Amino acid sequence: MNNRLLEIYHALYRHFGPQHWWPGDSPLEVMVGAVLTQNTNWQNVSRAIANLKAAGLLSLTALTALPVEVLAARIRPAGYYNLKAGRLKNLLALLNEKYQGQLADFLEEETAVLRALLLSSKGIGPETADSILLYAARRPVFVVDAYTHRFLLRHGLISEEDDYHEIQDLFVGALPEDAALFNEYHALIVRLGKDFCKKRQPLCASCPLEWLSR
Repeated sequence: MNNRLLEIYHALYRHFGPQHWWPGDSPLEVMVGAVLTQNTNWQNVSRAIANLKAAGLLSLTALTALPVEVLAARIRPAGYYNLKAGRLKNLLALLNEKYQGQLADFLEEETAVLRALLLSSKGIGPETADSILLYAARRPVFVVDAYTHRFLLRHGLISEEDDYHEIQDLFVGALPEDAALFNEYHALIVRLGKDFCKKRQPLCASCPLEWLSR
């Protein structure tokens, strides 16, 4: 499995090239985006973040002071906006109560401590927490998403019963402990899922991983 996962990475990189992911101008923007991207696509998240930027609200101070109903209205394009506004407020409360709003101090915590803190915030699950760890804190934590599960399952590399952490362990065990590599690999899997390994009508014949099925 170790060699196979590295072969997959190199095949995807040769086909797509570097992806320069995650889009975000600051760690805070990455964290906001990680929460907003739950159950929606990045185009909708980009519109919501653009709303916050245009109103000068993409800072800890501004977001903290913003009433939750106003925040919900600003992030409406991301969908489930009332729910996500509450989740963002929970995360902000964690930063303010435990770190006095010092995001740098929060992100400098030891990886296991930081992950536990993120998961303690209501509405933050493993994928969102790991996205923040990898893309905002730049820790070598592999993010598993629906695209990852889909392509591995279709190629018989996992079973339906394998959970988030079991799939994550496959990658961590196969790859060098390198945040930049984990970043690129996850981004390439997302690209694969969008362009070829689609939920409906996948383009298997022209897929850059077609060789896996031979």
